[in-house]
Amino acid sequence: MDSNKRPETMARITTPELAEAFINEQIAAVKAQVGDKKVLLALSGGVDSSVVAALLIKAIGKQLVCVHVNHGLMRKGESEQVIEVFKNQLDANLIYIDATDRFLDLLAGVDDPEQKRKIIGGEFIKVFDEEASKLEGISFLAQGTIYPDILESDGVKAHHNVGGLPEDMKFELVEPVKLLYKDEVRVVGKALGLPSSMVDRQPFPGPGLGVRCLGAITRDRLNALREADAILREEFDKAGLNKTVWQYFIAVPDMKSVGVKNDKRYEGWSAIIRAVNTTDAMSATIEEIPYSVLHVITSRITSEVDGINRVLYDLTPKPIGTIEWE
Repeated sequence: MDSNKRPETMARITTPELAEAFINEQIAAVKAQVGDKKVLLALSGGVDSSVVAALLIKAIGKQLVCVHVNHGLMRKGESEQVIEVFKNQLDANLIYIDATDRFLDLLAGVDDPEQKRKIIGGEFIKVFDEEASKLEGISFLAQGTIYPDILESDGVKAHHNVGGLPEDMKFELVEPVKLLYKDEVRVVGKALGLPSSMVDRQPFPGPGLGVRCLGAITRDRLNALREADAILREEFDKAGLNKTVWQYFIAVPDMKSVGVKNDKRYEGWSAIIRAVNTTDAMSATIEEIPYSVLHVITSRITSEVDGINRVLYDLTPKPIGTIEWE
């Protein structure tokens, strides 16, 4: 039987009981696969890698080595949450690398979106490899592959090849959630005790805020974007919109406009709100956000975030506009 094909008899995991049964089954499978050997995982803090980490910690404890690379393009509080949940609460064997300067120095002056993505992706692999090559006796590589990844790639997922390690050292993969759909991964994550702020997290691109800080990334504008995005998320949570809107975020263009603050004219950037709903990410519709909420967000961002003096709302559906700006 193809191990990359979901059996037709497999029930959709919708309840804590079904999740528990799946977890126990996977713990046994992982123990049988791994034995007493070590497993390496790149822990991004996204839903899939977090659930895989929690599941493997339950199965093999300290035999799992998690590496979290903070590329400086995370949303506000994300790296801190990874450390809090995995190191402090789950007592994981966690290596944390703050590579902010390394990434931002490489990105200085680069305004082409494709180039930015390449630099971020390439450097991420480099940093991960450097850490991996310092470790002794790693035999397995864990990945947060989920079923849609397999379906989209005809059963072949481009595996992050861990360089920096001898070429002939082929890692065997550990992919405990590869037959699950995203909604099932979330149910399993909750059953594993992960906080809902982590499990219900919305999709976040690998290059992170790098594709939302439009044009060449500068630290001050990146900082303004991070703060504005945190305010947007906080107000959507308060208004209950996090339950009805699939994805929402801020993009900040590399363009200033004039405004007035404390009776003085001053130039600042604009914060562009993007809030969309989609079933498959192939097309997306625009959400009607109550004006009362938009007013609160505008007032908070323009008064609390240094350097932003306008808030705009992007009304473009997909097709026509992609979900991300870059």
